Amino acid sequence: MWGSLIGKAKEGGIDVIQTYVFWNLHEPEKGQYDFSGRADIVRFIKEIQAHGLYASLRIGPFIEAEWNYGGLPFWLHDVPGIVYRCDNEPFKVHMQNFTTKIVNMMKSENLYASQGGPIILSQIENEYGMVEHAFHEKGPPYVRWAAQMAVALQTGVPWMMCKQYDAPDPVINTCNGMKCGVSFPGPNSPNKPWLWTENWTTWYRAYGKEPETRSAQDIAFQVALFVARNGTFVNYYMYHGGTNFGRTTSAFTTTSYYDDAPLDEYGFIRLPKWGHLKQLHEAIKSCSNPILFGTQFTLSLGQQQMGYIYQRNSGECAAFLVNQDDTKSVAVIFHNSSYELGPSSVSILPDCKNVVFNTAKARSGNGNHEKVNFTLDNTITLNNGSNNISLLSVTVGLPDSGAFLERKALGLRSVRIHDIQNSKDLSNHRWGYQ
Repeated sequence: MWGSLIGKAKEGGIDVIQTYVFWNLHEPEKGQYDFSGRADIVRFIKEIQAHGLYASLRIGPFIEAEWNYGGLPFWLHDVPGIVYRCDNEPFKVHMQNFTTKIVNMMKSENLYASQGGPIILSQIENEYGMVEHAFHEKGPPYVRWAAQMAVALQTGVPWMMCKQYDAPDPVINTCNGMKCGVSFPGPNSPNKPWLWTENWTTWYRAYGKEPETRSAQDIAFQVALFVARNGTFVNYYMYHGGTNFGRTTSAFTTTSYYDDAPLDEYGFIRLPKWGHLKQLHEAIKSCSNPILFGTQFTLSLGQQQMGYIYQRNSGECAAFLVNQDDTKSVAVIFHNSSYELGPSSVSILPDCKNVVFNTAKARSGNGNHEKVNFTLDNTITLNNGSNNISLLSVTVGLPDSGAFLERKALGLRSVRIHDIQNSKDLSNHRWGYQ
């Protein structure tokens, strides 16, 4: 399924595919490695490269990930004197051995960006800041050792540590969570980029716990705000979750993993999440030149409203107009024009004039029992000459009750095409239903 999933991610505007490296999958017994079949990580990275995308390799090798034993192979348990994830020599020896093996595999296949390959980032450890205090004096030296060990492997690309605010230079500290657009204070050094390693697209299911979900609008709001605030990398966790087969899932975690992600458990596109984020990515990329080559400045537009503007010396300009009020819409004045900002929303203006995307407006054609009529607005591309327009509906059933059923209708009522110069009504053209 790799090619299909990566292709759907690319179609959705994704540039980088991020993956963990599963130590207990690759070294199920001490010194006996498995990189075959679905464990063929080199083939997976090359599949990413074949699609013209980049890769982010989260080696860990502790990964958590709601994965059995956090990805640690169980044979570690029998190593004499071992204490996991701290300044403990037996653990550090085995962690370094595995990390070095993975890095050398990638180097041998020229897969790092420094070698012309797709891997632009690597990660060492995982959310260690959440447990570091439990190891007392054994915690901080382990962080420093892990960073030095990773950098010494000389991959030619940056290393990162997620949820590790004091990540030692040159390792980059990154954010995990749902609200990094608001909560992340930024990198701990001015020469490091803003990275969001895990933008949780929903919440994983656990036995005995009510299901939780997250709207496409909220995800888009946080991403747009993060980019507006200097964010350079956002990874969706998960973009595709899939299924934990066999005994790979951790305690009390269901086998269905992140089934409300943009690509669902079976790899099918989930709307409106996938489509809304695709439009967000297109809007952000339309601002690329000012973001990459311009200067950022901020503008207060109200008590909870802010403008983030990127401007080049040439005058080229892009703006992100933010309303952090989650209760009401607010009209703001920007460049002598008025803009209506919905609650908890970001409007993206690639030319500092026209809004091409608003995070709160997820497109859908979604009538229901109570409100059967609805309008679908969509942008289409037409060819010179004849064009066929097809509209797919999930249901075309006739009503099942009510008076005067003989007068009831279903389906399309009107179709109108607008371009810059005119509008054309196609309602009375011949439409076929099947």
